Amino acid sequence: MTSTVTRRRFVAGTAVGAGAAALGTGAAGLLSARPASAAEGAEAADAVFGPVTVGPSDVRYPDLIRGTNQRFVGNPESIRVVGTTAQVVTAVQEAVTAGKRIAVRSGGHCYEDFVANPAVKVVIDMSVMNSVSYDSSRRAFVVEAGAKLGQVYDRLFKGWGVTVPGGACPTVGAGGHIQGGGYGALSRKHGLISDYVYAVEVVTVNGSGTARSVVATREASDPNRDLWWAHTGGGGGNFGVVTKYWLRTPDATGSNPSQLLPQPPSEVWISTVNWPWAGLTRDGFSRLMKNYGEWHERFSGPNAPELSLFSELKPAHQAGGAVSLTTQVDASAPNAEQMLQGFIDYVGAGTGVTAQVAEHRKVSWLHATQWSGFTGPDPLFRFKGKPAYQRRNFTDSQVSAMYRHLTRTDYAYPAALMLISAYGGKVNTVAPDATAVAQRDSILKVQAAALWTNPADDQKHLTWLREFFRDLYSETGGVPGLNGVTDGMFINYADVDVKDPAWNPSGTPWQRLYYKDNYAKLQQVKAKWDPRNVFRHELSIELPA
Repeated sequence: MTSTVTRRRFVAGTAVGAGAAALGTGAAGLLSARPASAAEGAEAADAVFGPVTVGPSDVRYPDLIRGTNQRFVGNPESIRVVGTTAQVVTAVQEAVTAGKRIAVRSGGHCYEDFVANPAVKVVIDMSVMNSVSYDSSRRAFVVEAGAKLGQVYDRLFKGWGVTVPGGACPTVGAGGHIQGGGYGALSRKHGLISDYVYAVEVVTVNGSGTARSVVATREASDPNRDLWWAHTGGGGGNFGVVTKYWLRTPDATGSNPSQLLPQPPSEVWISTVNWPWAGLTRDGFSRLMKNYGEWHERFSGPNAPELSLFSELKPAHQAGGAVSLTTQVDASAPNAEQMLQGFIDYVGAGTGVTAQVAEHRKVSWLHATQWSGFTGPDPLFRFKGKPAYQRRNFTDSQVSAMYRHLTRTDYAYPAALMLISAYGGKVNTVAPDATAVAQRDSILKVQAAALWTNPADDQKHLTWLREFFRDLYSETGGVPGLNGVTDGMFINYADVDVKDPAWNPSGTPWQRLYYKDNYAKLQQVKAKWDPRNVFRHELSIELPA
């Protein structure tokens, strides 16, 4: 899961009387870029983790058959907890030879049952492969697939004073997040995290069933370049097991590590304000939503000073008490605090309700990645999310659907909401076919979501969410169509409903909604690197017919 909302903080505060903010890990030691001595190398070899095989009778099994989304619990024959690329190759080879279905887990934030699925017999757990280091030979930072984003930010920043523009939930794993085109609070200014992938190491399976590791780079001369390209937005679970990424700014020169990735702000202003539902009329709500969309239409160009500002607007169901706005802005930007206040005033203008300030303070950037209103989830919820790209301001029909479903009295649930994230800026300076992320001119990321704990309530929440999403995009057949207003869906927020004609009667197939014109090339990569379709799930790239 890559949402920049905190489920824990959302549910705790969305009875927003406490002022809901939204829907962490420390470093395990910085790795030096210098070569290890012989003694150090021997010690490191002795310290290699695993592999560990966990079966149903093992005390660890209940923890390792589930991810963050408690709607799905798997029953694999074994979980292979791996510590090296060689161990991954062995685990994959043994599963393929035995004819066992494979799935891979890094952070465990999948929206659907792609890993915790009854058909999956072997889960490869990447969580121990979590190192972050610098590779001087490639002039790039190496991030293993099991590293959590909180660890990545901590180690990059403390070691070299740099970062990557990834998501804000610190417990999301790098493995799936990066290859799906992850975004976050720095993306308006610096682009997507996938835009910084220089190389990727992948364990693939060829036509004869042999597993091997392959390194693919973005170099034009690399014969494996197509495999690199597929991992810059093609989504997880499609081509093989990613073991590590090399990250570097595309146009960076020189060999000084501190100049090879973006430098984050030293400090940021963070803010949470709430507009109570008690005072919001239909017209006031409409004005709030339109104001937010209009601001992003005006201030999402590639050179706008406002790109240092990131926000999420969270209209919760009326039972939650308020519409919440969480914002972060680079404190070093010119007139940063005034920019923040001007933004809040712009969004709230004409609503008839005064924004209630729940939080307003300046904090260090690294502190904000761990503790701000955008931080990590509580892994005890069941949830469902449905995503969309918004290219223009919301239409009257969309706002009407929002108001109708967020004020329904037959479904008065506080942890049902929309999450509308700032987007655009540097993201939109990359050509749609330069990476596998085809959506390159949107201004907002939209998500409708619900979070709950009781399995008996599954159908109630799923029905509300599906009806809401259908009506929100009724102008394009119940899904975010490829038109002037919307631009399909985000693969990291996977939603299998788009394969069901009952919820996607639009005539636009799910492949185009997620990948647009890039899908055919992704199929070619699939045919070349996974011809046996070893790596698959409900929304995986299909082999060409």
